[in-house]
Amino acid sequence: MLVCWKICCGKLQQRWILAFMGCLAAMNAFMMRSCLSVAITEMVAKSDSSNDTSSDDTCPAFESTSSNSTTGGTYEWSEYTQGIILSSFFWGYMVAQIPGGITVAKFGGKYPLGIGLLLAGVLTLFTPTVVEAYGAKGLIVLRILMGLSGGAIYPSFSFLTGHWAPPNERSKIGNLIMSGAMLGTIVANALSGVLIENSSIGWPIVFYFFGGFSVLWFCAWTLLCYSRPEMHPFITDEEKKYLEETINEVNTGKHGRKQPIPWRCILSSPPFWALIAASLSHDWGSYVMITNLPKYMSSVLKFSVQSNGLLSALPFMAKWVVSNASSWLADWLITGKKISRRNARKTFTSIGGLGTAFFLIAASYAGCNRTVVVVLFIFGMGVMGNLFPGVMVNNVDLSPNHAETLMGITNTITSLASIAAPYAVGVLTPNQFLSEWRIVFWITFALFFTTTTIFDFWGDGEVQPWNDLESIDREQKEVGSEKRKYEERMSSSE
Repeated sequence: MLVCWKICCGKLQQRWILAFMGCLAAMNAFMMRSCLSVAITEMVAKSDSSNDTSSDDTCPAFESTSSNSTTGGTYEWSEYTQGIILSSFFWGYMVAQIPGGITVAKFGGKYPLGIGLLLAGVLTLFTPTVVEAYGAKGLIVLRILMGLSGGAIYPSFSFLTGHWAPPNERSKIGNLIMSGAMLGTIVANALSGVLIENSSIGWPIVFYFFGGFSVLWFCAWTLLCYSRPEMHPFITDEEKKYLEETINEVNTGKHGRKQPIPWRCILSSPPFWALIAASLSHDWGSYVMITNLPKYMSSVLKFSVQSNGLLSALPFMAKWVVSNASSWLADWLITGKKISRRNARKTFTSIGGLGTAFFLIAASYAGCNRTVVVVLFIFGMGVMGNLFPGVMVNNVDLSPNHAETLMGITNTITSLASIAAPYAVGVLTPNQFLSEWRIVFWITFALFFTTTTIFDFWGDGEVQPWNDLESIDREQKEVGSEKRKYEERMSSSE
């Protein structure tokens, strides 16, 4: 098969093949992660809300959906329990990030990513069986294991971007890979409702469908993609030379030796902590919407499961479009020297963070005007797409050599937001009232405003001195030399 592929498509630029397959990987990961958000609305028994219309804090049901009011699952899970279920994935995910980054640094990005997604696919396929046998507790344990299997996914993306993306294509290639996460959310939301509505087996169909896709992707990934250009069996000489000239010297240093991880320098770097702050708000806002937008559409706005899935997908489609457009714009501005990389990262982060905060707050005050609420959600998630050329590739900016380690640390910390978001929504919205949801959106507003300010002050877009071991060694030698000279002068003066 490799021979056939080399004859047929070997002349294609392999960095874009890898970027496309990486996009499918992120898409795959988020389909398996997000499909539960729609499925759970059908797994849980629906409470009778016929008397809710007497309250100004609830929305009336659609006439067209009243006939379906008796449909739903058989599991009596409270909003609190649902919040625990939806956040449990990130308990395992957070623990696995730093080990995942270390694994990727040692073995490369290909197999940690591929095996992790394959394991997640198998666990997804077993979800209906586990829920039927063990209920909420079994589902929580299974989701924790899925989180553990995903620990190497984003460190692998950073590793692959660092070794396959030339600096002037970094935003485009990095965003193409990362934007797969949004595509996965779009597909999971849009298809889950349709699959459930039109399947005779109901909600289990979504787990069989998306788990099976993971197995198919793994087969293609194993055949087509490799951790480094020099390991690729059918990359053209021209592309390999181009990548060596533009990437390798930055990644490995002049002597091509493996760089040890400068932990002290990383953990004391203000630009790195500014990146973590901005990433924290992005993950909070994203997972408030990814895990709970279908619940908002179902419980608050009273959309049917099919309409719920399709409408929940629209905001993430807007985010995907904006993230790709803004990434190309960012690279054009940087390459044309119209703006520095540092200012580009800060500008797009400011637009994305503050814009998202404004539109989500506006949506919470739009009440039961369903059209206006959906449009504001679309604008809110759309403008969040500017955070991709702002912060999502910034770890590679700061240190191409240690991008996978930076991503592992960042994801470990920002996973706290991923855990907290669905849990907090479950605690703060026990009745699914609009006033309860408004508190959630005000918290989101405050977080975006604060972290965007931090990134604007301390963020950076340039390679940090600790990226290169030789520069650290040279600096230490210079400091040591100056210290010895000073001590010699003091001794002679005595």
